[in-house]
Amino acid sequence: SITKQFTSASIMQLAEQGKLSVDDPISKYYDKAPAAWSKVTLKHLLTHRSGIPSYTDQPGFMVNKVMIDLTPDQLIELTRDLPLQFEPGSSYRYDNSGYILLGYVIEKVSGHKYADYVQEHIFTPLGMRHSGYDTASAIIPNRATGYTLHAGQWRNSAFIAMTLPYAAGSLYSTIDD
Repeated sequence: SITKQFTSASIMQLAEQGKLSVDDPISKYYDKAPAAWSKVTLKHLLTHRSGIPSYTDQPGFMVNKVMIDLTPDQLIELTRDLPLQFEPGSSYRYDNSGYILLGYVIEKVSGHKYADYVQEHIFTPLGMRHSGYDTASAIIPNRATGYTLHAGQWRNSAFIAMTLPYAAGSLYSTIDD
């Protein structure tokens, strides 16, 4: 989820360039936004205050869909027609769906794929040569994998298709970067 900070920085860069405002409604950039999202702003998405349900909280998602590649549109569709969990801005709930939408906005406004935008506008200018957007097929020297504790024993973490975290969690980096 450290990817979210880079997504937020990208949105703020685009705001500084006058290409968007954090007070803009998501419907300005996502034309399939349901009426229930009419009051949801980019600021609500950035601060986990949109009320949009998180796709990762959907029953069975983390068991049944983690190995399937999905596009940002397909990820958004997972919760697009669900009711809001609360009135936008009235409460807080950690939300991966909001950051999928922000990645979509970055692509639409910048004209670049999310991975390319972050590389060109953050990693390269900062000299972060060992950071990037992860893919299952990329050979990344010294890539570390995670572990999970199951019944008191450590095991390799389960595979997850890297298209799923997208702008909410698909970046990798090193301590030095």
